[in-house]
Amino acid sequence: MNKIPTWLKKTLGALFWIALWWLISLLLNKELLVPTPAQTVVVLGGLIQTGDFWLAAALSMARILIGFLLAALLGTLGGILADRCPPFDWLFSPLLHLIRSVPVASFIILALVWIHTPWLPVFISFLMVLPLFWGNIRTGMANTDIKELEMGKVLGLSLPAIWQKIRLPALAPYFRSACVTGLGFAWKSGIAAEVICRPDASLGDLLQSAKLQLETPSVFALTIVVAILSLGLELALNRIWKEEQA
Repeated sequence: MNKIPTWLKKTLGALFWIALWWLISLLLNKELLVPTPAQTVVVLGGLIQTGDFWLAAALSMARILIGFLLAALLGTLGGILADRCPPFDWLFSPLLHLIRSVPVASFIILALVWIHTPWLPVFISFLMVLPLFWGNIRTGMANTDIKELEMGKVLGLSLPAIWQKIRLPALAPYFRSACVTGLGFAWKSGIAAEVICRPDASLGDLLQSAKLQLETPSVFALTIVVAILSLGLELALNRIWKEEQA
């Protein structure tokens, strides 16, 4: 098994689940419950030929990425400050614990009262990803080798030089881990917010419309689109990391 290429293993795994999906759809024989893969592909082919679909996909991606990038920026700064300033950590720890504990649907419903609909997915994506960056960066700061920091001071390195040569390389793995995990959280929470608040030109609105109209093949097709976009962003991010390390 170890001699089988990774891409072949993943392909075989995907084919197994597609075959199982096809078998279930044949046994049920009800498109309303589970459409066949072929029916889903036909609907998907029709979707990608419409301008409304591409506009919705682009705007959904933009909203979610804005929330993700804001979380990356503020979460990184917050994690650094939490390590360097204990009172700051004490002050915000209860809030972060609350964000981790409360279901995303509760935040979406509450935020609907305060935030204009198009910006709600941005806020929810930001809120769900923020604790990941905050916690990872704080852990990275705490785990930085004290001996290396002391050596930098002995060598007379300035504070910016210590950050460039010691702190940032030590934090890089924690930041990368938060990015990879955070993208998945951003997509799940952002699309969930769109499904509930239904901003114009969004994948969430298309999903909710398909569900209300009992167009199950469209629901399956749009779900596949969301998964593909999420996977594509993750692959792009991993490619960037590899190019930086090369």
